[in-house]
Amino acid sequence: QVQLVESGGGLVQAGGSLRLSCAASGTIFSINAMGWYRQAPGKQRELVARITSGGSTNYADSVKGRFTISRDNAKNTVYLQMNSLKPEDTAVYYCDAYIVTGKVGQRNLEYHYWGQGTQVTVSS
Repeated sequence: QVQLVESGGGLVQAGGSLRLSCAASGTIFSINAMGWYRQAPGKQRELVARITSGGSTNYADSVKGRFTISRDNAKNTVYLQMNSLKPEDTAVYYCDAYIVTGKVGQRNLEYHYWGQGTQVTVSS
């Protein structure tokens, strides 16, 4: 069984910063891509940032230059540093990861997991 546990959300004023963390635990052989999504009330979940196992990153246009995604492979953890926060960044933030939990012959058993979500609220 694999779990993703997020932390670091909260209430912050516009212009402030927060750092989200998401730690994976359980039976893990390796972790491929990891990412952060967010969902604001009445809106669809959207990709915020993604990082591959090799460290390549991509960001939503709305957060480029303000947010930074990183990962610590030794700790099975992905981070999202959020600076210059705006009220429109208010949402529930979810981490996701593609995790290999075993092998059958030469084939990796890779599954997609989600965290439980953490609330980020930016006041104006």
